[in-house]
Amino acid sequence: AAAMAAAAAALGGLGLLRARLRLAAAAAATSAPLGRNGHRAPPLRGGVAATALPSAGRSYGSQAKEEEELRVRYLDDEHKGIVVLGLNRSHAKNALSKNLVKMMSKAVDALKSDKKVRTVVFRSEVPGIFCAGADLKERAKMHSSEVSSFVSRARATINELANLPVPTIAAIDGIALGGGLELALACDIRVAASSAKMGLVETKLAIIPGAGGTQRLPRTIGVSLAKELIFSARIVDGEEAKSIGLISHVVEQNEAGDAAYRRALALAREFLPQGPVAMRVAKLAINQGMEVDLVTGLAIEEACYAQTIPTKDRIEGLLAFKEKRPPRYKGE
Repeated sequence: AAAMAAAAAALGGLGLLRARLRLAAAAAATSAPLGRNGHRAPPLRGGVAATALPSAGRSYGSQAKEEEELRVRYLDDEHKGIVVLGLNRSHAKNALSKNLVKMMSKAVDALKSDKKVRTVVFRSEVPGIFCAGADLKERAKMHSSEVSSFVSRARATINELANLPVPTIAAIDGIALGGGLELALACDIRVAASSAKMGLVETKLAIIPGAGGTQRLPRTIGVSLAKELIFSARIVDGEEAKSIGLISHVVEQNEAGDAAYRRALALAREFLPQGPVAMRVAKLAINQGMEVDLVTGLAIEEACYAQTIPTKDRIEGLLAFKEKRPPRYKGE
């Protein structure tokens, strides 16, 4: 009886999950559970399609403006389906300002319902820096009520990133501290250069991580070790981060300073041949299942699996397997 009740609860909760899975086909997008206002964002402007090798340089193309604090690029050719979000506040070490958080939120809102998007890579355009955390100079000028509002908005934006229906990869080619590491923790996979530095250092400022760090870090590396790192405000390099499970891949930095980004692109390309709907449903099943007991998690998996059965993707996958050819998915 208890198992039946748990399964029923899981299936009931999947009503919202099913709505999110219909984003790729629906004309109007449904906001993620942790969205701010429940409204669909306007279409993203200023995305630049790359025609050259995306890892070859730091510029996103002739249409990109140097003053853009967040550069959005839809890749093309063999990387088609990958979207790169590049932090670009060199004067402030990519610190999270009100404007940058606003731009991130707008970009993520647009990506939610774009069925052409298969994987999102978060990187930095600034050599040696991923994100130094919150913009403390800007915060010092804020009223106390503004600080609370800003932290809430940053937390909501990072939650929205975590709830994107497609795989997300953080390419950490430099320093990721405080909110910068919290941003990376919200991504499904983290890749870092061995020389990168990471840590939740908020206790040095007599505060605590406020954008998900106290929750996502222990879920990633375990409770005891997460407490140790937060209590000590310790900073670890890429090698140590890999050894404790904070990142999935560590690479030696190259002369261009974008080794982690190149590795992230290679990883993203491994995702592209897979069924788009299956990828979204798999992420949903894993994320929701990790927050409940096994019985409920299995019920969530069953309900999510059922959503892949009637899709054209599944039929195409079976035909391609039978005909011994690459599948041609449309993400329907």
